Amino acid sequence: MEAAVSHREERPFKRIAPSRGLSLGLAELWRFRELVWFLTLRDVQVRYKQTLFGAGWAILQPLLQTIIFTFFFGRLANIPSDGIPYPIFSFAALLPWSYFSQTVVLASQSLVGNAQLLRKVYFPRLAIPLAGVLAGLVDLSIASVVLVLFMAYYDVGLTSRVILAPLFVLVVVITALGASLWLSALNVRYRDVKHVVPFLVQFWLFATPVIYPSSMLPERFHIVYAINPMVGAIEGLRWSLLGTAPPNSIFIASSAVAIALMWSGAVFFRVSERAFADIV
Repeated sequence: MEAAVSHREERPFKRIAPSRGLSLGLAELWRFRELVWFLTLRDVQVRYKQTLFGAGWAILQPLLQTIIFTFFFGRLANIPSDGIPYPIFSFAALLPWSYFSQTVVLASQSLVGNAQLLRKVYFPRLAIPLAGVLAGLVDLSIASVVLVLFMAYYDVGLTSRVILAPLFVLVVVITALGASLWLSALNVRYRDVKHVVPFLVQFWLFATPVIYPSSMLPERFHIVYAINPMVGAIEGLRWSLLGTAPPNSIFIASSAVAIALMWSGAVFFRVSERAFADIV
């Protein structure tokens, strides 16, 4: 009997406690990387489950938006496009923008949508919004094929600058993750966030050079404009793929803001997650 008791007492155990300080828990998140992968696959499958066009929506949505923008802004409003045919000018920006907007809208609801999982199982809560951000990259990859076809149709050849395109995509991903962390954590406590996010995304669209180039603004306002991290990312992508004017200081400022947004979002998320299971 004593041997059995001592055997039970020697069993290792792990005490789970709320996070303290400003630690982001990245090491723990890495240990749960298989869970992040599983949640990412689940989000991809759920997104197109029982849909008529399936993954085709990843192409149809930015393509239809490009047609609308080309007619109203390119033809009727005659908005300039830096010497690039307006359809490819807008489509090259709509790809990262569609990824960003859809990711932020879906990821902002991710914690509330996984309420049962949060209450019953312990795992790094960062895994849920992170999976939503990674899942959106599938749509971005699929739609990029259409961009290549656009470039071939308009005889826009690739140059050595294309090797920098992943860098600008990374800034988009960082921005989406930062915004998703802030909004998903806020949505747990304030459920009216879900009503604010669509309006916020719509406003963010017109504050981003998707339907117009940054060159329309006076140069003295460029740094202030670059506070929007999507500005440098989209202008950088246009430069690397289409050969428009280089973003230079705009990209540097936007990248700094994107990193600050992600870091502050991660800190706010970690501080807020201590009460997720109680509130959600």
